[in-house]
Amino acid sequence: MPRSSAPGVVARFLTARRTAWVLLVVPVLLAGALMGLGESDRDRRVTDSLPVGFDSTLAAELSDQLPEDAPVAVILWTADEDALNEQQVATIGETAGGVLADLGGSRPGQGDDAAGRPDEADARGSDGPLTLSTDGTAAIAVVPVEASNATDTAGAVTDLRERLAAEAPAGVTPAVTGPAGIEADLAGVFDGANTRLLLTTAGVVAFLLIITYRSPVLWLVPLSVVGIADRTAAIAATHVVTAVDGLGGYRVAFDESTVGILSVLVFGAGTNYALLLISRYRDELRRHASVREAMRVAWRRTLEPVLASAITVVVGVLVLTVAQTPTTRGLGIACAVGITVAAGAVLLVLPAALVSVGRWVFWPKVPREGQTLLADAGSGWRRIGDAVAARPAATVLGTLVVLGALASGLLAVQTGLDQDEQFLEEPQAITAAVRLAESFPAGSSDPLQVLTRAPVDEVSAVVTGVRGVASVLPSASDGSISRLDAVLDAAPSSDEAEETVELVRAAVADFPDTHVGGSEAEALDERAAAGEDRWVVQPLILGLVFLALVLLLRSLVAPVLLALAVVASYGAAMGVSWWFFTGVLGFTALDVSTPLFAFLFLVALGVDYSIFLVTRAREEAVVHGTREGMLRALAATGGVITSAGILLAAVFAVLGVLPLVVLAQIGTIICIGVLLDTLVVRTLLVPALAQLLGERFWWPRQVHRQRTDA
Repeated sequence: MPRSSAPGVVARFLTARRTAWVLLVVPVLLAGALMGLGESDRDRRVTDSLPVGFDSTLAAELSDQLPEDAPVAVILWTADEDALNEQQVATIGETAGGVLADLGGSRPGQGDDAAGRPDEADARGSDGPLTLSTDGTAAIAVVPVEASNATDTAGAVTDLRERLAAEAPAGVTPAVTGPAGIEADLAGVFDGANTRLLLTTAGVVAFLLIITYRSPVLWLVPLSVVGIADRTAAIAATHVVTAVDGLGGYRVAFDESTVGILSVLVFGAGTNYALLLISRYRDELRRHASVREAMRVAWRRTLEPVLASAITVVVGVLVLTVAQTPTTRGLGIACAVGITVAAGAVLLVLPAALVSVGRWVFWPKVPREGQTLLADAGSGWRRIGDAVAARPAATVLGTLVVLGALASGLLAVQTGLDQDEQFLEEPQAITAAVRLAESFPAGSSDPLQVLTRAPVDEVSAVVTGVRGVASVLPSASDGSISRLDAVLDAAPSSDEAEETVELVRAAVADFPDTHVGGSEAEALDERAAAGEDRWVVQPLILGLVFLALVLLLRSLVAPVLLALAVVASYGAAMGVSWWFFTGVLGFTALDVSTPLFAFLFLVALGVDYSIFLVTRAREEAVVHGTREGMLRALAATGGVITSAGILLAAVFAVLGVLPLVVLAQIGTIICIGVLLDTLVVRTLLVPALAQLLGERFWWPRQVHRQRTDA
């Protein structure tokens, strides 16, 4: 490559003694200034996590306009043995009255005859705000929790639970459920979670880097660079999402999980890029006496695969901006910012840091000029390549059979987690909801909500007549908008509850500006939106990744094969994960968002390893031909790509430290998929295909065999 080329000029600037310090000081100062801003404040909206334009979202938007729209907490008292006695009922009745008075009194439509959600046929009686069950073993009270966001709700519910525990009579156990209780427990999941996730991720990366480099010093350099990039990306991404929100009426948002997933992605991808650069740099140190010249060559050779990988991932995650949920869109934008920052840090800051400390940083295995290059070494990876070359057709067939067998689990995959399956550890709100359903109508803890501008009496009469509706009560009104709470007979998340939601929607369809919301309706709409997104987003992701490969390789055959290979590994990962989830962990379904996110990250990230291999193979093929070039590329990159794959898999597995089932599922599928991409697709399938096709692997481009000094 001529020294006058643009990459050559940049490489010299990054590594020259007089300019390298600029790439160390300036980015750190800019990152420090950005960190001083802190993450953007979230303007939380009820509809951030709901698909735009769906019926439950329109209901939430109407509900948000009501003057009294505090989330509802349902307090449940249960007798430890037999039924509640008169003294216990009197005591908890006083507590219920005191709590309701302290939290703002009765809500609209909730007087003495409407304090409980069940109707009189389902209760033994009421004592003020207290409603007793017909079997006498439990009582409930419904109270509003005034809070402006999830954190305030969590604090209010925690205080309420402490008060109830202190005032509960002997032999009675109190609990808090309902929408406020569930929101509080969900917020509790993320209380300090991002810090735990960050520390765990950094610890895993540090451990694996030490094992990879077998050096007590070297790992500190890439980890420091990627760590700064992670904090910079988190702040930059949240501010970018906030700036984009509302432009042209476009809704976009981020939540607690966005920063956590972003951190995992930045650490995983950033460290992968660092591994690739450092591996090539170490190899070049065996050919050059000057560390700066070695880095210039390594940087130029690493630039294309890293940029290709980063662009592929950025293009892939930006496809999420066409999704129907604002937080999903925000995740796509945030991840695009994160990958850009990570790649920039590795390509601009890391080279300057490495040449500044010299080759001793590899101690105790310091590379010396004249040592054997990786591509020429008779390593285990070269022996694997030779075995593949000996029987390429059998390798392709065997690999596809194995991947197909693993993917057979896809035939049984079901989506749609029940409410009580959302947490790895069941919180109080879910446990209380299950117990409440034993003594009251199953939907008492979380009623269906009907928002309307029509005459409320007419709407109430129609909803009351719907099969599966136990009772209907007005809960709030501002004169133009009214909300009705409809308690369902069916258990939450059941097929019967979904059927009742559809029946209620059909019954109120003729009323103007009338929409059905609440958790059951939202879950139904989220499932429908997720299905629509999969049909739109997944093909778009695959198409754009294929286009990126075509532009990178200037070929058609290789991109088709690489794209199909990564889809095969996705199917295999989904199939294996389904068996693991159902057979080992006892899950009954995947979260509705799991297949889409797993496909996105596996296709965008999984193809990286094939990019790293194939770009090196193309470089080697210029001199040695495609078949030998692929084997040399496998020998040269086998160790670093395997290390990168294991590291990325481990980093995504760290999502399991958060007690949300959806994140554990996504992390598990990506972990398995990345390992399959690394150990099967990149090691066996792609080299075998190159051996079968030879020079046709690059069609229509021709890679001529010729000597070069590059």
